[in-house]
Amino acid sequence: MKECKLLFILLGFFSLGLHAGNKDVVYNSYVNNHMLSWKGIIDQLNNQYNKSDDLILELVNYQYGYIGWCLENRHKEEAIDYLRLAEENVKLLEAEKINHSLLCGYKAAFFGYHIALNKFLAPFYGPRSTNCAKQAVEVAPDQFFGYIQLGNVKFHTPALMGGSKTEAIGYYLTAKAMMEKRKEGNIGDWNYLSLLMTLARAYESTNNSAKAKLMYDEILNYEPEFKLVKEVLYPQLLKKGPQNNENGK
Repeated sequence: MKECKLLFILLGFFSLGLHAGNKDVVYNSYVNNHMLSWKGIIDQLNNQYNKSDDLILELVNYQYGYIGWCLENRHKEEAIDYLRLAEENVKLLEAEKINHSLLCGYKAAFFGYHIALNKFLAPFYGPRSTNCAKQAVEVAPDQFFGYIQLGNVKFHTPALMGGSKTEAIGYYLTAKAMMEKRKEGNIGDWNYLSLLMTLARAYESTNNSAKAKLMYDEILNYEPEFKLVKEVLYPQLLKKGPQNNENGK
């Protein structure tokens, strides 16, 4: 289902500097899969003049999510437009030397988006995505976003080219542990919810339904109204029956 793909690709967004009102709208949009509200926040922020660095960083976070949705729903031209804007914002923040590790993580993700738009770019953008993800962790090994991007790289890279779903899950778990140690917590943070979803789907992809079920339980404990999990994904998993073969290479 397209909705399933949407939630899987929306992996690992960072919540640094998110304003409360915008954060609430985006969180509720994610929980209820109302992407028009998400898009509205992006366009509103994009049209503001004299944006602070924190506001631009927040905008990049939301652009990242919306691009993923566009790609999964075959809105290619819209994805291209928002990707261009997001990359311009990253360049602005780089010029101001804002959170180098986080920006490296976004660049890793955006290279991945370019590949999604044109698979023939994989030989060129694949290594760039990998290098940026590694740099994000090297610069700030205590920030979770880089580990999520390393996980994404490992997950989506073919095994013959060094990819490994098992290694990807390891990176996701590292990021999860880091997020759960944050002083500000994860209440109402769609970034954390997205990471839990990423893990659940990753376990399913390795035929480890037992761990996938545990992760879905954790998701619904965190957010009982998460529509897609509650009404679609969790019931579908239960119908599959027990599977516990880990084929994550």
